[in-house]
Amino acid sequence: MKLPEFKKITQDKTTTPPWAKDMKETDFISYGPTFQMKAYLDLFDEYQYPCETTGDITYYVYDPIKHGASADKTYPVLMWFHGLNNSFDGKNCIFCCGAEQYATKAYQEQMGGAYIIVPLANEVRLEDGNITGSWDMLEDGQRALSWDSMDENKRGLYVQVVKAIYDKVCEEHPNNIGKHFIMGASNGGLMTWQMLKEYSDYFAGAIPISSGYIPPDEELERMNQLGIQILLAHAKRDEMASFQECVAPRIEKLNTLSNIECFFPEWVYNGDGGVSSICYGFEMGQHCLINEIQANLMFDDGTPMTGEYPQGVTGWIRDVVYRQEE
Repeated sequence: MKLPEFKKITQDKTTTPPWAKDMKETDFISYGPTFQMKAYLDLFDEYQYPCETTGDITYYVYDPIKHGASADKTYPVLMWFHGLNNSFDGKNCIFCCGAEQYATKAYQEQMGGAYIIVPLANEVRLEDGNITGSWDMLEDGQRALSWDSMDENKRGLYVQVVKAIYDKVCEEHPNNIGKHFIMGASNGGLMTWQMLKEYSDYFAGAIPISSGYIPPDEELERMNQLGIQILLAHAKRDEMASFQECVAPRIEKLNTLSNIECFFPEWVYNGDGGVSSICYGFEMGQHCLINEIQANLMFDDGTPMTGEYPQGVTGWIRDVVYRQEE
């Protein structure tokens, strides 16, 4: 897939988004997150994991105990996957993938503490502008996974090494590791589903966001039987992964599964209450639901963005941890 080099261009705030016609008179457009971005990156330590198959993997870890949490408790582990093109931002990818704010004191307190892992895919921009080496690469070197079709019989290139990284972090903190979570948006949402498929009995919870892909019914039923708690998030006006094409046909089935909660907002908002627009040659503000997730589904004044999750994503994570410990 081709995406522009975002560092080299400026966001277009003059073009009218295609969905603007559906806005109410009282609505307004907002052009970026209002939480403090790239302010907490130093809370994450950088590591390298050697791998001949994929090339060495850079990954970042937030250790709650290192930053003041009790060494006598256990904490959930959250792994966040970035979207296509984001790995080129290096450590800034911690923000892009949605993880950064979850390392803040406020979010950590709301969750009861958590380890955070952010791996980077070894993406490469080709001369024609296409990007290869992303989470949707297969072991045979083909990019056969996509938003509209996914070969169920082939394995992703990165799944084994990412699982090894997850295991390594857990092994390094054996007395403090609690439930395992996995989450990601767009291409990272697709990777989230890949990991759930391959290691279903490993994860307590998952949040696939804006992926445009939902596994077959039999896979969903298997995950349901295992008790994995899944918060499936996809905006109804997603510009890049059509809700009507990718999600709507599966809603009837999803509603029969007790472990899957569906969060399908009419609008993606920023913290100032404005409808999110992000345009770098094409509109993707409603695709970038990850910004709303990173805002913990809260407006700047502390009001929940949705009545479905009055305690935000941090509350959902905390509830899953306590529910499974009962």
